[in-house]
Amino acid sequence: MPVIPTPTADLADRHGDQLRVCDVQFTSYGAVHSFAGPIRTVTCHDDNALLHELLREPGEGCVVVVDGLASLRTALLGDLMAARAHANGWAGLVIRGAVRDVTALAGIRLGVQALGAIPRKSGKAGVGEVDVPLEFGGIVFVPGDVLYADDDGVVLLPRP
Repeated sequence: MPVIPTPTADLADRHGDQLRVCDVQFTSYGAVHSFAGPIRTVTCHDDNALLHELLREPGEGCVVVVDGLASLRTALLGDLMAARAHANGWAGLVIRGAVRDVTALAGIRLGVQALGAIPRKSGKAGVGEVDVPLEFGGIVFVPGDVLYADDDGVVLLPRP
């Protein structure tokens, strides 16, 4: 069942210091600016082959958190992958790295947040890991955590 997006500012007011708030400042590139869902994770550096594979799977309302090690050298997501993610039921992606095809991404009904944009495509060697804990922005992203994202930021609800 999809998670209903809740404004991150409201979650911060409700949960205070118990809310895990990511300190990284992302920019929204998709047509959906507020999205939420359980997370899957991918770590990769200038190589999006594992992300390609993951987005071919049914998303079931999940959000992919991608740690591209803050590289702005190559794009980890473009319009074709984003369209596939939308078609396969992913709620969105949070990418600590770059995207491309920004004008097209803005028309795809998918949440996409990233550090920036660059036209250069990434490698396809399949280097990285899927569904491992990621740490950046002062928090740890664990697969299965529930993420909320909007134009104010990215947060994770406290674990029960």
